Amino acid sequence: MVIKADELARLEEVEISHSHDPLEEAVRTLIRELGENPEREGLSKSPARVARSLRFLTSGYTQDVDKVLNGAFYSVEYDEMVIVKDIEMFSLCEHHLLPFFGRCHIAYIPNKKVIGLSKLPRLVDVFARRLQVQERLTNQIAETIMDKIKPQGVGVVIEAQHLCMIMRGVEKQNSVAVTSAMLGSFRDCRETREEFLALVRGKS
Repeated sequence: MVIKADELARLEEVEISHSHDPLEEAVRTLIRELGENPEREGLSKSPARVARSLRFLTSGYTQDVDKVLNGAFYSVEYDEMVIVKDIEMFSLCEHHLLPFFGRCHIAYIPNKKVIGLSKLPRLVDVFARRLQVQERLTNQIAETIMDKIKPQGVGVVIEAQHLCMIMRGVEKQNSVAVTSAMLGSFRDCRETREEFLALVRGKS
């Protein structure tokens, strides 16, 4: 039996339209409630695409921090500040399910142990790929680093733009939200905190 390409495409569309994936069905209902026809050509595959997209954007719920960090902790006699800045960050605001995105800056002062530098962006992704508020995201990153390598202190700053402020509501196109979490010596010592913030701003 030979199935032509156009017939195969039609069968695929029928299969998608009759998916039993509850997330796809929810998206299909959403499209219908917005006044559109989820079966029309331009939208027939959207429920599947949106479901895949949402699962990726919230994949942090299924990730284990210890597996992501994979024991990448190393004993080093180094007690100066370690900074990884301008880590690209994307997340979903839990209030409107709209994206917020920007940069995350992380610093810590080791206490005989350091973490592999590539693990810090991965750690950001674990918590960013969830339904979030920026304040909680900032704290989760800082507290996890503090818990895993017990440094003298940790500082985390996130600068982000929120589409829920840009596209709707107050509609302020250039607004940037800045949050910080300072633990240990970053909270207790003003000089340490100011050094971190100056380095994040690009000052010597």
